[in-house]
Amino acid sequence: MNVDPHEVLWPDVPFRLHERLILAGLRGSEAHGTYVPPSDPHGVDDRDIMGVCVLPREYYLGLDRWEHAESIKECWDVVLYDVRKFVGLLCQQNPNVLSLLWLEPEDYVVQTPAGRYLVDCRAVFRHRKHAFDSFMGYATGQLKRMTSFGQFRGYMGAKRKALVERFGWDTKNGAHLIRLLHMGHEYLTTGELRVRRREDVPHLLAIKRGEVALADVQAEAEEFFRKCHDAYDTSPLPSELDRQAVNRVLLSIFADRWRQT
Repeated sequence: MNVDPHEVLWPDVPFRLHERLILAGLRGSEAHGTYVPPSDPHGVDDRDIMGVCVLPREYYLGLDRWEHAESIKECWDVVLYDVRKFVGLLCQQNPNVLSLLWLEPEDYVVQTPAGRYLVDCRAVFRHRKHAFDSFMGYATGQLKRMTSFGQFRGYMGAKRKALVERFGWDTKNGAHLIRLLHMGHEYLTTGELRVRRREDVPHLLAIKRGEVALADVQAEAEEFFRKCHDAYDTSPLPSELDRQAVNRVLLSIFADRWRQT
């Protein structure tokens, strides 16, 4: 899904964003292929964007600091990261951050040469234990939130709350849970992250629409938690992070951007 960057309602930042944004792309349901539009009775999805910025030198050498910003404006839920913060989260294999490097080409909103280079270097950040811990941790969080409801953010918050009251559990969290477990298992077994879902899209949408029983979602989650544990020892993901290679990537991006500004 092509998105015009001029349509996006970006967070307010203390620098000229268009000069500093090196990479931005879809996240959430649009990136996964499970977006349900507001016109649908079960449509509770925001339009989610993630971006990476290389800041002016003074933000790294002086007193000023900026790491990230997030805002929800109308339908847009947008988060921006400083590249150093972003790379730190990549090294921890944060599933949300990691996904930005594995999108379909058409799902990038902004991609400068430095952003393309970051995507091309995505294998550098892989780490087996961090990937396992992060995917299992995020999935466990979704499992808990599925039946213990918190705040419903965004412009669809009221509609989502009504659906939770109707079904007795949060079907959107349920879909997130199963998607995370499917993606985590694939990543652990193949070393490749498939953000855009294909074969399991009908199943994920059925969960989202409340067409799958809570007990069945919980049983599937239990099965995939077990599969992920079983996949750990034979995973092709590296057991150690090559910190020197990560540092070279980061320094190359700084050098490229600072030559131009």
